[in-house]
Amino acid sequence: MGGLQRFENKLEQMISGVFARAFRSAVQPVEISAALQREVDNNAQILSRDRRLVPNSFHVELSPPDLERLSPYDSTLATELTNSLREHADHQSYVFPGPVKIEFEQADDLTTGRFRVRSTAQAKVTTNATDTQVGRATVVIEVNGVRHPLNPPGLVVGRGTEAGLRINDPGISRQHIEFQINSGRFQRGSSPELSVRDLGSTNGMQVDGHQVGEAALYNGSTVKIGNTTLVVRVVDEQEQAVE
Repeated sequence: MGGLQRFENKLEQMISGVFARAFRSAVQPVEISAALQREVDNNAQILSRDRRLVPNSFHVELSPPDLERLSPYDSTLATELTNSLREHADHQSYVFPGPVKIEFEQADDLTTGRFRVRSTAQAKVTTNATDTQVGRATVVIEVNGVRHPLNPPGLVVGRGTEAGLRINDPGISRQHIEFQINSGRFQRGSSPELSVRDLGSTNGMQVDGHQVGEAALYNGSTVKIGNTTLVVRVVDEQEQAVE
């Protein structure tokens, strides 16, 4: 019995066929599962002869009627889709950069029975910073939508345990880059108070789309290392007060 057939049988047993009846004329769970497998197959990046990196964050877009039918079962379906996708990844020697996340979203341009899948590779990010430190920071580094404080004198980013901000991205060296900041307030147009430098990494870095070894940074600057993009955010006093 194939993986998709096992997935379909297990799902029907868990919810006593209610799901299958609800979706008889709409998007079928097995179709979503097959689409997720194709998505990782089509976006696999070679790490070595036996290992390939694949996306781990998925957005399944559905028509309004399909999303409404799915909503009572979305948690169960997401869990089973994740398990099925992990089984497929194991068989293909795929590597996820972080936890697998599957979310369902409404797309008004889709008709009943049609859907699409969007995916990204989002590495697991670890830091020792507390929520209080994040709230008090005047400059933060945003990774995958989560903010991390950048305090003087700076912050080393890498894959190794010795880095202050650890990113589980195979394209990132153990100590890849270092953000540097002085104790003064960051001001656009003044002498740069914020910069980043490469620490002799294997794959280098891109700052605002340019391959460089060192660069001054500004509010909104992007730094790409491996498959991960870090965004510099300067927090104004009003935003700090809210946090």
